[in-house]
Amino acid sequence: MDFDAARHNMVESQLRPNNVTEPRLIETMGRLPREKFVPNARRPIAYCDECVEVAPADGEGGGPRYLMEPMTFGRLVQLSAVTKSDLVLDVGCATGYSAAVLGQLADAVVAVEEIEPMATEAGNLLTELGVDNAAVLAGQLNEGYAQQGPYDVIILEGAVQQVPDGLFAQLKDGGRLVAVVEEAGVGQAKLYQKSGNTISERTGLGANAKPLPGFEVSREEFVF
Repeated sequence: MDFDAARHNMVESQLRPNNVTEPRLIETMGRLPREKFVPNARRPIAYCDECVEVAPADGEGGGPRYLMEPMTFGRLVQLSAVTKSDLVLDVGCATGYSAAVLGQLADAVVAVEEIEPMATEAGNLLTELGVDNAAVLAGQLNEGYAQQGPYDVIILEGAVQQVPDGLFAQLKDGGRLVAVVEEAGVGQAKLYQKSGNTISERTGLGANAKPLPGFEVSREEFVF
C-alpha cells in the first residue's frame, strides 16, 4: 500500500474540507506515519475516516483502545491552539500517535496510557521516530498526571461523559482543555479555559470518538 498517498489523501479529503487548516498541524499530520501506530492487520485502514482499534478489550476492564479518526483529532488539536512553548498533557495516547503529533507542535508532551504494555510500546515508537520531547507514562486516565503539571493544554483522546475536576486542577491559569463530550448520545468538541478559579466552556462542532475508559458519569442509586 502507498502510505504516502494515503496520508496525502487524508489531509486533502478529511482535514482541509472540514476546516482543519492550521499550517503546522496539517504539515505534521501529512508527514508522520500513522500506519506505524496501528497493528499490522489494520494498517490498510490507518488513514480511513474512522476510529481505528489498536487494542481489544482484555476482559479485565482494560481496552478496547482506539486512535481517533483523523478529522476529530485534528479538530481537537486545532481547537486547543497548541503553541511551541506549551506543556501538553495527552490523556489516553494509546499507541502514541497523538503524542507524536503533539510533540511536533508543543515544547513538551506528557502522555498517559493505562495499559502498561501499550504505554511501553508507545514510548518505543516515539523513540524510533525521534520524538524526544514526549514521554509516555502508565497511569489511570481520569487522574491525568499531576506530578508533571500544571499544563498549558490537556487533550482527552476519546469521548467522555464528564471531565473530572481533578483534570481542570492540573491546568495552568489560562490553560485549555479539549475533549469530545457526549451529551444525550451526541459527541461535541468542547474547549474549556481556566481563568483563576473559573472554568469557561465553549462548544465546537459535532465530533465522533470512541469512549475513553474511566470518564463515565456515576449513576446514583435511588431509595424509595
